[in-house]
Amino acid sequence: MISIQQSDFDLNEEYRLLRSAAPEIGAIVTFVGLVRDFGDESLVKGMYLEHYPGMTERVLQEIIDEARNRWPVKDVRIIHRVGSLSASDQIVFVGVNSKHREAAFAACEFLMDFLKTRAPLWKKEITDQGEYWVEAKDVDARRTDRWKDSQK
Repeated sequence: MISIQQSDFDLNEEYRLLRSAAPEIGAIVTFVGLVRDFGDESLVKGMYLEHYPGMTERVLQEIIDEARNRWPVKDVRIIHRVGSLSASDQIVFVGVNSKHREAAFAACEFLMDFLKTRAPLWKKEITDQGEYWVEAKDVDARRTDRWKDSQK
């Protein structure tokens, strides 16, 4: 399931939906990203996110398909919020269930790494000194590169 939305998400509900596959699964791994109150330059009061409708969902589905080719995951849920967000708001949810924890952990980390570098999402940080678009970070590219030569 992929959802790009302005509204917040309910972590308990997302976990419940991943858990509903029991007893076929033995592990659930989730990641929730929050809007930080700090950026590269200054304190962040909020953030504005834009995306490319249709393309964003297609790219996220490609990333999910790649994760499923690498690990035996049963279900994947990705939610990414867009629009105006405040510091400490939930911004992204990635959840994976699988028979075994190793696959669930690896797939969740893989999905988040590729979401950060491939998904057509743009972030503008709002600070006391003004607003600016967040540039891609080298550390995110390096995290994604480490998966290129690794399989399962």
